[in-house]
Amino acid sequence: MNIRLAIGTLFGTGNLPIAPGTWGSLFTLPMIYAAEYFIPNLGIPLLFAACFVLSLYSASVAIKQYGQDPAQFVMDECAGQSLVFILGGFSFTFTGDVLLLVFGFLLFRFFDILKPLGVDKLQNLPGEIGILADDLLAGVYAFICLEGSIYLYQTLL
Repeated sequence: MNIRLAIGTLFGTGNLPIAPGTWGSLFTLPMIYAAEYFIPNLGIPLLFAACFVLSLYSASVAIKQYGQDPAQFVMDECAGQSLVFILGGFSFTFTGDVLLLVFGFLLFRFFDILKPLGVDKLQNLPGEIGILADDLLAGVYAFICLEGSIYLYQTLL
């Protein structure tokens, strides 16, 4: 397998038969948590930057292999999912962090699948940018909702 294709499919995750984008997002969660744990405050932004660059680097090969905006290409989900947690905020307590990860995951998948509020329009941009841009906007919307929910939760307690 071509290394760029392996990267773009998150080492085969994108080849899973059902909902490869969901699997790509899900498999990114441990990387997000580890990034914050091992490099506090900087790990997730570095992970996001790496996923962003790797997505652009590998997208053209996936397009050639599978066609425009292929489902097998999930590195864009990795970038979008990591953007949701860009500020970190983990307590490193199991229950709290699992809830945070699950809620952020569900928010990202909501915006990535339904593509509201202009997310669908970004998907129509050409080439690598179009593949990545909709996931980034979905990540921004999920980030806003997650941070807003955390703020409301902390305010109401």
